[in-house]
Amino acid sequence: MRFALTDDQRDFAASLEALLASSDTVAVARAWADGDSGPGLKLWARLAEQGVTSLATDASPVELVIAFEALGRHAVPGPWVESAAYLPRAFGHEVDGIATVALPPHVPWALDADVADQVYVGSTPIAGVGAMRVSVDRTRRLFEVASSVEPAETSEPAFDLAVLATSAQLLGCGERLLADSVAYVKQRRQFGREIGSYQVIKHRLADVHIALAFARPLVFGAALGEVPASAAKVACADAAYLASRTALQVHGAVGYTQELDLSLWITKVRALVTAWGTPAHHRAAVLAGL
Repeated sequence: MRFALTDDQRDFAASLEALLASSDTVAVARAWADGDSGPGLKLWARLAEQGVTSLATDASPVELVIAFEALGRHAVPGPWVESAAYLPRAFGHEVDGIATVALPPHVPWALDADVADQVYVGSTPIAGVGAMRVSVDRTRRLFEVASSVEPAETSEPAFDLAVLATSAQLLGCGERLLADSVAYVKQRRQFGREIGSYQVIKHRLADVHIALAFARPLVFGAALGEVPASAAKVACADAAYLASRTALQVHGAVGYTQELDLSLWITKVRALVTAWGTPAHHRAAVLAGL
C-alpha cells in the first residue's frame, strides 16, 4: 500500500509545525510540570483555533495522526488524547473546553483533572477527583477518580482512536529523540573525534531510524482502517522506547539529568508506552485478530 499526504494535509502539518516551533514548548512543558498551567492553556487555545480539538469529528483519522505526531514531537502537555480523540468520538461531537476521562482498567486515572473543565468516568461526568498520583513524566498529572462511579461500557471506536492518537504521539517523540541524538553525536567529541563517527553509534541510531520507519506505515494504515490500532501502538511503543534508550546511551551521563531537555521526551515515552492499554494488552489484541 502506498500512502502520500494530500496538499491540504501537508499544509495542515506545516502550519502546526510552524505554530509549535515558535511556541517554546519546552518552557511550556516545564511550567506545566511545575504546576503552572498558564502557558499550556494559552497554547491549548491556539491549537484549538487551528482545529486540533475538532479533528475527531470534523476530519479523518489521518489529520488526527498528523496533529498528534506534532504534539509528541514538541512534547506538548495536556489531556489531548482525552479531549481531542476519545471523548469527541464517544459523544459524537466536540467537547467544550478541556475534558479528561478515566476508563478503568486501561485508563485507571484521569489525566490533568486539575485543569480540566469536565472530568468523566466513561461517559459519566463526575464533580470531584481524589489524590494526585506521580507519573514518571512530570507533565502528566494523574488523579484518582471516585470508586463509586461505575463507567459505562467503553466505546470501542473511540478507544481505538485514542490508541491511534497515543501511537502517533509516540512516533513524534521517537522522531524528536532520534533527531536530537543525531545532532548531539555530530558535535560531541571524544578521543579527538566526533562520537558519531564510531561504528557502534551509527548502528544504534540506524536501528532507531529503521524501527521508526517500520512503525510509521502501521500508524497511517490504522488511520485508514487497514490495520488494527493495537498493531500501531505496539510498533510505536517499541520504536519510541528504543529511541529513548539509545538517546540516553549516546548522551552519556548528561542524559540522566532533568535539566537536559531530552528528559522531557524520554520520560514521556516511558509513560505513553503503557497509556491507553499496556503492551501486553495490545499484543494480545493483535494475536487475537490473526
